[in-house]
Amino acid sequence: MLDRLTGLEVFAKIAETGSFSAAGRAMGLSQTMVTKHIAALEARLGVKLLHRTTRRLSMTEAGRNYLEATERILTDVETANAAVAADRFEARGMLRVNAPNSFAARQIAPLLPQFAHRHPRVTVELGLNDRVVDLIEEGWDLAIRIGLLDDSDLIARRLATCRTVICAAPAYLAAHGTPRLVSDLAGHNCLGYTLSRMIGVDRWAFGRSGEAPVPVSGNLRANNGEVLRAAAIAGQGLLYEPTFTVGDDIRAGRLIPIQLDRPTIQNGIHAVFPPDRSPPAKVRAFIDFLIGRFGGPPRYIEQRGHPRLRMRHMPFAIDQTARDRWMTLMDRAITQTELPDDVADLLRQFFHGTTTFLMNRP
Repeated sequence: MLDRLTGLEVFAKIAETGSFSAAGRAMGLSQTMVTKHIAALEARLGVKLLHRTTRRLSMTEAGRNYLEATERILTDVETANAAVAADRFEARGMLRVNAPNSFAARQIAPLLPQFAHRHPRVTVELGLNDRVVDLIEEGWDLAIRIGLLDDSDLIARRLATCRTVICAAPAYLAAHGTPRLVSDLAGHNCLGYTLSRMIGVDRWAFGRSGEAPVPVSGNLRANNGEVLRAAAIAGQGLLYEPTFTVGDDIRAGRLIPIQLDRPTIQNGIHAVFPPDRSPPAKVRAFIDFLIGRFGGPPRYIEQRGHPRLRMRHMPFAIDQTARDRWMTLMDRAITQTELPDDVADLLRQFFHGTTTFLMNRP
């Protein structure tokens, strides 16, 4: 089946050049293919668009009317193509970002005025949701994920390390004592977060990668960290939360951090987005902005690098998609390995620099 848009382009080009052969040369098509496109177009419409003899070519009345509509359609298509192409290079348009409630309210929202100042043509829609949303099905450009990433086709960019802490209100500790061992948790009221696999309602995981689960129980469970935080401040029980949620309360003395005999887990904070060989500029700009604020090397580098560092000994180059998948795998491997933070950061910088170099080699 012949492409209908190409058929319209052929028809418009014939009207412009005055002949089938000239239209074919201009479009890189044979005269036979030009003839087939016009025949298919006339067959679909059920009318004659062109009068063609050995000496001259002319438009029918239907052809003249159809040419006006064709030119409008082709102009609209060119405008749409240009707009989509521009989105790859200029940060603009609606950016739909989904993030967990506490992280969005406490960490992302305060940064949005600065992002808006840097990128005035981008409008941000920030969705707060603790569940794992389907980016493609629900139309989100990117999402912030905290914790272990599920296997998927999404591309992930690490933003920062999420540190956690066990804490409680002074009144609770005064009434029930302060646990010193993870085994002591069995005698305490542990507030449970229903959406977490690592810090859930019936077990809390310890160790950098959560390799040591400990059974717990409590009289409150919720799917929102702020609810549990408020209950902990009121003295209801022990809380196991990210430091970005309870850091202000610990500094103010409303909650007291508790040191046990096993370290609390450390998770990655990632931005995830649908796979794309060249993500829209608005997505790249927002991720780069967050990385710049939360720490770590920028993940997208446009420059070629130092001229003396050409990779003559490297036998291959990679594209954006391959680089994204490689970095995602490296992030997961590093996160699941118990390495000191400074070593893990050095490894991420090394892999980031290597993949950027391979992608940008001439």
